[in-house]
Amino acid sequence: MFTGIITDMGRIAALEQRGDLRARINTAYDTDTIEIGASIACDGVCLTAVALGDDWFDVDISAETVSKTNLDLWAEGRTVNLERALKVGDELGGHIVSGHVDGVAEIVAIRPEGDSTRLTLRAPEAFARYIAPKGSVALNGTSLTVNEVEGRDFGINLIPHTQQVTTWGRAQVGDRVNLEIDTLARYVARLRDWG
Repeated sequence: MFTGIITDMGRIAALEQRGDLRARINTAYDTDTIEIGASIACDGVCLTAVALGDDWFDVDISAETVSKTNLDLWAEGRTVNLERALKVGDELGGHIVSGHVDGVAEIVAIRPEGDSTRLTLRAPEAFARYIAPKGSVALNGTSLTVNEVEGRDFGINLIPHTQQVTTWGRAQVGDRVNLEIDTLARYVARLRDWG
């Protein structure tokens, strides 16, 4: 489990297609504190550390994961949002995030709003009904509050701090971003459909 509060921006150092895709990610994390088998959210995707070095960790990414996320866009040098797994007793500053991406949303508009930036994203049809005003979503692993919803489109606001400490400062119209809907919204909809 994660919180959607990004704690490092890593960089893709290498990609190698094996039976699965292997990615080496440079990080500022103290890798002495990472165990082999640890879960790390990489752009919101829960991945397992399979090898470690002084300033890097490797992850294996299945074809299924690549097909359901924006990881097909990963290339050497790309910056990615990172978050270590939640530990009991940690501050829960965002919302409960599983790292199980539901689909890919597209940025359809960006505009300045005061010191912040307002983004409009388009959700996949199958997941749009789970997104509600003032609800939470995880986008590329970042816990964000939904401002408004109109059909498949929804808006979020990025404060300057978020843009500085995550990859959101580089967002552009047309970018595909990993979308994880709020777990609570998923269960409420499931119960309603069953009732």
